[in-house]
Amino acid sequence: MKYIDTHCHLDGEEFRDDLEQVVQRAREAGCKAIFLPAIDLPSCQTVIDVCRRYPHYCYPMLGLHPEEVRADWRNVLDSIRQQLPPNRGGRGERLPIAIGEVGLDFYWSREFEQEQLLAFEEQVRWSVELQLPLMIHCRKAQNELVAILKRYANDLPGGVFHCFTGNEQEARQLLEFPRFVLGIGGVSTFKKSHLPEVLPACVPLDRIVLETDAPYMAPVPLRGQRNEPAFIRHVITRLAGAYGVTEEEICRHTNENVAKVFGIQI
Repeated sequence: MKYIDTHCHLDGEEFRDDLEQVVQRAREAGCKAIFLPAIDLPSCQTVIDVCRRYPHYCYPMLGLHPEEVRADWRNVLDSIRQQLPPNRGGRGERLPIAIGEVGLDFYWSREFEQEQLLAFEEQVRWSVELQLPLMIHCRKAQNELVAILKRYANDLPGGVFHCFTGNEQEARQLLEFPRFVLGIGGVSTFKKSHLPEVLPACVPLDRIVLETDAPYMAPVPLRGQRNEPAFIRHVITRLAGAYGVTEEEICRHTNENVAKVFGIQI
């Protein structure tokens, strides 16, 4: 069983003391690659540092997370933009493979609502300009997010709607963007999650990818622990049962979807 973790914060402090062991467990579990999203300017560097430590295994994505948007968002984006477009680094790593983690989040506060909207749209324009996919975070803001994406729908190269947890209507709305897929992680294993019913009803296997969002949202039966890429096997098992296919089929489809969205063979 071989799979790809398309969203993992391995550069976080949570992995500072045992990163090598975490990566080794991921390899042993069948994880072929791990994609790391930046969330702010400092994490752009820490993400790149981890990817240089594990070339051709860890791949960076650079962007400004909506919860990190403040009044100085333009200056922050200017600094991040200087690290784009993608290029080959001195050690052979590809930098970056996507714009992310970007999006909108009005769950806790709308204090910087207008700044979030402007910052997200600017990074959507980067995606169009550079033809790099988007890694999109969205909470309590799907209508606003979709409205922005529709302005660029014909030119967007695609991307991932990260950590999808919604209903059939929300899934169908997002799947109207044909080059995008839904990122499915540990939430799909939670007792109260409707994803095992929602996904087979309206989301074909060629429109999902796997993710952890580690260190967050560890799957059942590991819920409450620090999440890590090796734990995706529980998500694969849950999805295989929901779709009525083998675990190998889940891995094959999601790996093929990664290749289509990110344009890289792993």
